Amino acid sequence: MSVNIRALNVRRTPRWLNQVGLYGLTVWAVLTFNFLLPRALPGDPIAAMQDSSSNFYIADAEARARLAAYYGLDRPLGEQYLGYLAGIATVNLGWSIRLNTPVIELLRLRLPWTLLLTIPTLLIASTITVLAGVHSGWVRGSRTDRALLIAFNLIRTMPVYLLGVFALILFSVNLGWLPLFGATTPFRVWQTPWEQAADILKHWILPASLLIVETLGARFLLMRNSMVAVLGEDYMLVARAKGLPERAIEFRHGLRNAILPFVTAFSAQLGFAVSGAIFIETLFAYPGMGRLMFDAVGARDYPVLEGSFLVVALSVLTMNLLADLMYGWLDPRVREA
Repeated sequence: MSVNIRALNVRRTPRWLNQVGLYGLTVWAVLTFNFLLPRALPGDPIAAMQDSSSNFYIADAEARARLAAYYGLDRPLGEQYLGYLAGIATVNLGWSIRLNTPVIELLRLRLPWTLLLTIPTLLIASTITVLAGVHSGWVRGSRTDRALLIAFNLIRTMPVYLLGVFALILFSVNLGWLPLFGATTPFRVWQTPWEQAADILKHWILPASLLIVETLGARFLLMRNSMVAVLGEDYMLVARAKGLPERAIEFRHGLRNAILPFVTAFSAQLGFAVSGAIFIETLFAYPGMGRLMFDAVGARDYPVLEGSFLVVALSVLTMNLLADLMYGWLDPRVREA
């Protein structure tokens, strides 16, 4: 026998409170995983210092032992874990073993460059894919639909690494239009803020273009399929029966209901935006978070790895929480569930 909870007047826990509680529990699990992951990798920072072929080689055994003691690497794992949690609670992420710089300072310097690269590209790519996907689904089977499908599938199958190398050779080496690497011209003194902005923009164009290309294909198919799925829904038929203009039905009713899966994908991608695009940042020597993490993995730099993964994990979880809360606004059925 089924029981109607509303009829029994049982007060349920608000949905948002459950989500926030689950968010806190997940953050703790991610923090623990973040601590264990670098230590599960082969080797450690001290082992790298013992390798004479390593860039971080330190010949003196006593110096290596002092460094291990300084960073707490000679302590039991449980003590290291408690020290790690205490550091997070006091916003102290330690010092980089490789660069001898506070991790907070490294993140402060690298994160703005990554956000400058990723956020505008995500917004541009998302706007293109939403508009193209909605219209392609709306006119499914037409010549326009087929042309958009072919174009976006071609973009999706392009190997970005080859495209990046080709773009560097063409626009930087042969034509000399755009810089080969970095986010600014080294040692250049800008006379005006406009000169600085123009210099940053020139360094931004190539990596940003590749990021946009990399994002377009999959998001387009997701948006198109979602649009096709809602075309037969009752509210679409009712809107058409009311005599609403086609554009209003397509974007006001179709887009709003088809965009839910896209919001999930976009929020996850936005969370990962702080990690940058490791390959593209490495290829263009862009001084962002992706490049910082790539170098830290090679050096087994635990504090930098933990600090970087922490920022990425918290961003992803927060974006997912915001997406869940946004569902209630976009779809009343979710709010009442």
